[in-house]
Amino acid sequence: MARRAARGGHDVVVWNRTESVATDVAAEEENKGHVTVAEPLDRLIEMVDAPRHVIISVPSGAATDAMIEQVAGVLEPGDVVVDAGNSRFHDSKRHAAELAEKGLEWLDMGVSGGIWGLEVGFCAMLGGKREVFERFEPVVQTLAPKGGYLYCGPAGAGHYTKMVHNGIEYGIMQAYGEGFDILHAGEYDLDLAAVARMWNNGSVIRSWLLELAGDAFEKEGNDLADITGWVADSGEGRWTVAEAIDHDVPAPIITLSLLERFRSRRSPDSYADRVLAALRNEFGGHAIKERE
Repeated sequence: MARRAARGGHDVVVWNRTESVATDVAAEEENKGHVTVAEPLDRLIEMVDAPRHVIISVPSGAATDAMIEQVAGVLEPGDVVVDAGNSRFHDSKRHAAELAEKGLEWLDMGVSGGIWGLEVGFCAMLGGKREVFERFEPVVQTLAPKGGYLYCGPAGAGHYTKMVHNGIEYGIMQAYGEGFDILHAGEYDLDLAAVARMWNNGSVIRSWLLELAGDAFEKEGNDLADITGWVADSGEGRWTVAEAIDHDVPAPIITLSLLERFRSRRSPDSYADRVLAALRNEFGGHAIKERE
């Protein structure tokens, strides 16, 4: 996101707990003149004019809590913390309230796009005060593709929308995994990459995930033999199911797709699980578990 913002003409100050990660981004030819490094983090105050907008993107839970506390200790009243990680919306509401007591503003920004976001843009779902969002909107316009961002409502609304987005993603991926499993097991010697490519032209099930399935089959072959069918979940599916239960909403597809991921980590890998693992690697760079 720092690269895309800088290449869109914004001046960006970066920091990472591993300093070389930040210095490497600043040193890239495309970013020179637009990206500088804050080291230590306290230098943000002198390097960025108020009101400052600080985007953090770390794993949800304790890591996000710690990062927000660290950043809040540096910032001044009126500055804005933007959480672009996959935090639970309850946490985002809490963070907004805690920061308000210090005079700091808040935006939660659910982001989809994975490792392809630099090239094609990051879909962004934002929650917080509308006036704070509008001040930050020029940056969001740069980060997102055309039509690919939305102000969703007060604090937590962005992460709430992203949570349900990921629950839907679970169900879609499970359907693709099972469908290709049937094709792979059937009597015809089908080129699954070709099937995926064909379906993505005019078919009602065309999607970017299907495009990535075609990429995976081209790289790994029909059998996906080097991929272990061990499918992780990063939390959003669980939260979506819990929210459905809290509101008495029947969500059998999303719920079962989550349970199938649990099952994949206990029993010998199935072909459908290999498809899911391959897809997660394609869109998000999520690690594939090595075969023992």
